[in-house]
Amino acid sequence: MATYLVQVSYTPEALSALIAKPQNRTAVVKKAVENLGGTFVGSWMAFGDYDLVLLIEMPNNVSAAALAIAAAGGGSLKSIKTTPLLTVDQALSAFKKAGKSGYTPVK
Repeated sequence: MATYLVQVSYTPEALSALIAKPQNRTAVVKKAVENLGGTFVGSWMAFGDYDLVLLIEMPNNVSAAALAIAAAGGGSLKSIKTTPLLTVDQALSAFKKAGKSGYTPVK
């Protein structure tokens, strides 16, 4: 399975609702990930541009996109960013493949 970093920003309305009634949304997100064939690795609240950071494993990009679409469509998010992650070994393989690609830069 592929690993993804998911970064989420709540809308002001969602933050207001969480202030009025604090709730741990982990079980809801974990169930959605599992329903799409994935594994929930963990989540953390964050400072800065994103309020929440998740690590998930999904069977493919379509499943990861489905999670992002479902979450964005719910109306509680200002933004959601999903980033596929590579292991160091996968990155090294990509570098080796890139060297064999035959690509030449604009001159």
